[in-house]
Amino acid sequence: MSQTIWIARHGNRLDFVNPEWFNTAERPFDPPLSDDGVIQARQLGQRLGQENIAHIFASPFLRTVQTANQVAEALDLPIKVESGLSEWLNPGWMPSIPEKLPIEALHEKYPRIDLNYTSRVIANYPETSEDVLERSGETARRLAAEFPEDILLVGHGASVLGTTRGLVGGEPEVNAVLCCLVKIVRVGEEWVMELNGDTSHLSETEKVIRFN
Repeated sequence: MSQTIWIARHGNRLDFVNPEWFNTAERPFDPPLSDDGVIQARQLGQRLGQENIAHIFASPFLRTVQTANQVAEALDLPIKVESGLSEWLNPGWMPSIPEKLPIEALHEKYPRIDLNYTSRVIANYPETSEDVLERSGETARRLAAEFPEDILLVGHGASVLGTTRGLVGGEPEVNAVLCCLVKIVRVGEEWVMELNGDTSHLSETEKVIRFN
């Protein structure tokens, strides 16, 4: 059986462009995309618009939903919000579980969100680096098994790394820069990584991998 798993990181974050935003934000640990991040997400949608993707899954954070929405528009698909793809809930970054928009409020902004979907894996605060890799790896394996068509997972730097390792095994280095693409293809019973952090669809890229 042939199956392709596409894994994408969200586009650029507003707080990366304007660090002062964090000081007055209502939800400082859930930044939206920056203006150039929206452009990156749109270019990601253009890149994947001709692919045979049947399901789109996104972390519940605003920037990942915004990124997934650009691809969902290109493919005319719903978005399944999956907690297992969440940001690394790192207590060194966040003093408590980060406040995010409720799913109903996200749906008002992005009606393509499927309110009938229930997360298969729940991210729990706090997490170690091992926890986030294990959690996101389990998420990738469960979604690949339950949804045997081609799927897209939209996550964060750590969850891109974890989902990739969760499928291909081992500890491959993953070029998880902003709005990158990883392509993993099932070959028999094995998974093979065909693209590693590809950014050829982006008009502007950065070489430094920022996780927070």
